[in-house]
Parts: sequence; C-alpha cells; structure tokens
Amino acid sequence: MSPAYGVKDWARRLKRDVVALWLAARDPRTPPLAKIIAAAVAAYALSPIDLIPDAIPVLGLIDDLLIVPLGILLAIRLIPPDLMTEFRARADQRARPISRAGAIVIIALWIAALAATGWAIARWLSIGA
Repeated sequence: MSPAYGVKDWARRLKRDVVALWLAARDPRTPPLAKIIAAAVAAYALSPIDLIPDAIPVLGLIDDLLIVPLGILLAIRLIPPDLMTEFRARADQRARPISRAGAIVIIALWIAALAATGWAIARWLSIGA
C-alpha cells in the first residue's frame, strides 16, 4: 500500500466522520456535551467558508490539518461507540451536507473581527492626534 493511498483513506474516513458527527448532533441519544462539540465541529467542517482562509500561508492550513481532526477526535470519544458505529453507517449512505449555519457564524466572526480592528485603529488615531 502506498503512502498516498493511506492519506486518501484517512481523508475519506475524516469526511465520513464529519457527516456522522452532523447526524450525532441531531440525535437525542447523543450525550449533551458530545452533541454540542459534534455540532460545532460539523458546522465548521461543513461550512463553505473557513475561519482562517487557506490563502494565508501556514495558518490557513492549520484549521484543516489540526483543529478539525482534533475536534472530530474529541467528539468521537464523547459519543458511545455503538452510536458512533451507527452514525458512521448512516453517513456512508448520505451525501455530504453543507452547513449554512456554520457559514453564517464564520461570516459573523469575520465581521466582528473587522469591526474590532476598525474600532482599535480609530481609537489609536484619535489618541495620537
């Protein structure tokens, strides 16, 4: 087996687990803390907009390579194994959803960050004047 196949298989499982977490977040059998973390991870991973755009060197890939996999790992550990097996089986049969709510949250964070930056610059300029 080539290393490229291993990476592709890992990426395929990661995508499946994101959909499984999306299903887990909506299931009443999922423990409350796991439900919150699963919803947050799935919303972010399925959002068409990244918190840190991939165009930013190094930082843009950190969310894809570290934050999302670690969030998935944490959520999976909080979900009972028999439920996670069921969610994975259901995820294998579903198309990958898109999280519009996740996109709205990311856009809101960017707007808040831009507003805070603008406020800080305006304050700095008024102090320097």
